[in-house]
Amino acid sequence: MIKMFIQSNPYGGLLLCSLLAILQCTYGEVGKLVCFYDAKSFVREGPAQMSLAELEPALQFCNFLVYGYAGIDAETYRIRSLDPSLTNDRQHYRHITALRQKYPHVRFLLSVGGDRDVDSEGVADSGKYLSLLEQPEHRKSFQASVLAELNSHGFDGIDLAWQFPKNRPKVQQGVFKRVWGSFRGWFSSTSVDEKSEEHREQFAALLAELRSDLRSAGQLLTVSMLPHVSAELFIDVPKVLSNVDFVNLGTYDFQTPERNPKVADLPAPLYAMYERDSSHNVQYQVQYWMNQTSAISAHKLHVGVTSYGRAWNMTRNSGITGYPPIPATNGAAPPGRQTVTSGLLSWPEVCDLLQQQLQDREVPPLRKVGDPTKRFGVYAYRAANDLGENGLWVGYEDPMTAAIKAGFVQAQGLGGVAFHDLSMDDFRGQCAGEKFPILRSIKFKL
Repeated sequence: MIKMFIQSNPYGGLLLCSLLAILQCTYGEVGKLVCFYDAKSFVREGPAQMSLAELEPALQFCNFLVYGYAGIDAETYRIRSLDPSLTNDRQHYRHITALRQKYPHVRFLLSVGGDRDVDSEGVADSGKYLSLLEQPEHRKSFQASVLAELNSHGFDGIDLAWQFPKNRPKVQQGVFKRVWGSFRGWFSSTSVDEKSEEHREQFAALLAELRSDLRSAGQLLTVSMLPHVSAELFIDVPKVLSNVDFVNLGTYDFQTPERNPKVADLPAPLYAMYERDSSHNVQYQVQYWMNQTSAISAHKLHVGVTSYGRAWNMTRNSGITGYPPIPATNGAAPPGRQTVTSGLLSWPEVCDLLQQQLQDREVPPLRKVGDPTKRFGVYAYRAANDLGENGLWVGYEDPMTAAIKAGFVQAQGLGGVAFHDLSMDDFRGQCAGEKFPILRSIKFKL
């Protein structure tokens, strides 16, 4: 029938080519799964260590593997390794990129920044990232090192998880202040960076300069937005999207024990919640980017989805219902055996708490509360006892909530999901016998 149409219509071939181009634009660039790989998981001790053999099963589901993280040298402004604990970081680069021989469909990217490039006090250092933008010679040094690093170690492109200054935490506001704030705009304050407008243009210029060199070599250029970095302050959305292959949105960690140790709340709701900051949800962040550009660029946006939970200590004053927001919390909950980080629990650690607590007579079980609306997320909690002990509240991502967000991505016509990260998923299948359950749920939904 198609052949007859082309033969009978002098413009049939042209129309068919146009139709195929539209279909490719509409469907060929969506449903992507960007998998972030924390290289430190290779040298962690205990149950958190993930070998390359344990990483490999995930690659059948990933379209991109983002190796995190490299940093920037404060004197030369060239890319530098952030993992001296690895016996030979450059060799580890090669071990990762060599996996394309077995998984040729995967593109391997090196990510720079990601809040991992810290100062002497262990705080993410945004100063040198801004200084690099301000000086053309610093940008040239960085660009040259990007090309050298990618070519030397076989990466297919660079991901810039740029360490801009973060918005300051907001206190819970009354109704009048929230309404007034909606008129002024969530990102209206420039107090975190007085030169934000200049840095906004300079970052767009850096991307344009990198784009020319990378694309001539067939390499990719992507941007990862970090949580609580203001896109309005630092990102010229039309210019950025025109110069990159895609953007991974930091649509998670809206609430963490570090930013608000006294109030626990869902860390990554899909939609706005009642009496919350209207910007602290996935839908708002996606809509902001969509409003700044044409709908045809939607396929360049990837929604960030995590494989972990954020956990607070509940006190006697936190109540017994567990319904968020939880007042009077006492900071970050103790670290798990895998994450070894206060207030952070991987999916297998959360799963273990949900399954094993019933067998412990001294500590009450952790109670899971689902989300029948499919709009906000799930949480689990254990109220503090009469002595104010053993209280715990966790807001987390699981296979079902991750699939719901993947469905949101589909419905919005977005490019795909950026998954953070493989080492926090159940890569050994210890919870339900299936390896990488959250990753699988995302891929199957996409």
